[in-house]
Amino acid sequence: MRALALLPVLACLSAGARGEVFSRCELARLLQRGGLDGFMGYRLDNWLCLAFYASRFNTGTVMENSDGSSDYGIFQINSRRWCSDQRSHTLDLCQTRCRDLLTADLADDINCVKKVVMDWQGMGAWMPWRDHCKGRDLSHWVASCNL
Repeated sequence: MRALALLPVLACLSAGARGEVFSRCELARLLQRGGLDGFMGYRLDNWLCLAFYASRFNTGTVMENSDGSSDYGIFQINSRRWCSDQRSHTLDLCQTRCRDLLTADLADDINCVKKVVMDWQGMGAWMPWRDHCKGRDLSHWVASCNL
């Protein structure tokens, strides 16, 4: 819960560095083109809900965790398992540099979240999704986007 309170501050600090803040419909189109709509049974509205609550659609968001790992980018991908940040021990299962997840080019992010969601937890791997999106009507996330 404290992490969500710090999110707007971290988003503002990181936005000037490298990140881009997408509009809801702009992000929806990019994620759809990237093949996330329906991937592993999760509709596009789930991905938008996750991106909003994880980063407020800001690709430059970085969140430091108490275990020494960090979460990166629009989906807050963790460095302990999924990307390499040269600061902490990592499995680097996505075989990507964490800093590459902070740019407006979402190809690395999309490839990585596909690997994360194929893991046994599915989208449950993300606390913001579990807390704000799971089991809810999410249709408003894609409404009026003309997809």
